Amino acid sequence: MIKFRHIIFMVAVGMTLTGCDSLRSFMSRDLEDEDFIIGQLYVDERVDETPVIAQPVQAAPRTEGCRNALGLECGEGENKDLYETVNSWLGVPYLYGGTDRNGIDCSAFVGVVYKTVYGVTLHRTANDILRDVSLISRSQLTEGDILFFTNSKGKVSHVGIYLKDGLFVHASTSNGVSVSRLDNSYWNKHFYKGGRVKK
Repeated sequence: MIKFRHIIFMVAVGMTLTGCDSLRSFMSRDLEDEDFIIGQLYVDERVDETPVIAQPVQAAPRTEGCRNALGLECGEGENKDLYETVNSWLGVPYLYGGTDRNGIDCSAFVGVVYKTVYGVTLHRTANDILRDVSLISRSQLTEGDILFFTNSKGKVSHVGIYLKDGLFVHASTSNGVSVSRLDNSYWNKHFYKGGRVKK
């Protein structure tokens, strides 16, 4: 009986050491691998949609009426820099982890726009940007507010910037940087909250 217990103990120790070796091997891998695995909980889902605006607007604003850089009718007190910055990024492809015009993901895009237009530095990931804002309802949205969306796992996985008239800009997995409608069936269903950056 004693020998049997000893054997069981040795097998258990061996299995534990093997498990530790596997864990140690995993943990010693490049940090990017771990970030990738964790990131899968929050990864953007591909949404097939026809964006409202998918490429930079080249035409000059109409002279007989006010049109902003996206060709949308101007609003009172509208932030001209926001629309010009957005227009300059339209059509840039989506790239998970990307941060520049060769490819950018949703949170990096929101971060770049906020830094350029408002001089505000945001956290890097969609979920972490929640820490930078006060949450607001859809009815309270105004130009420049951040929009948060969940994926099918219920995790906040996507962010965009509200523009006007139910339109928002984001780095979409399917269309890159583009303007979409908030009442699109997917975005409407997965909308979580709006966020206004804390002052």
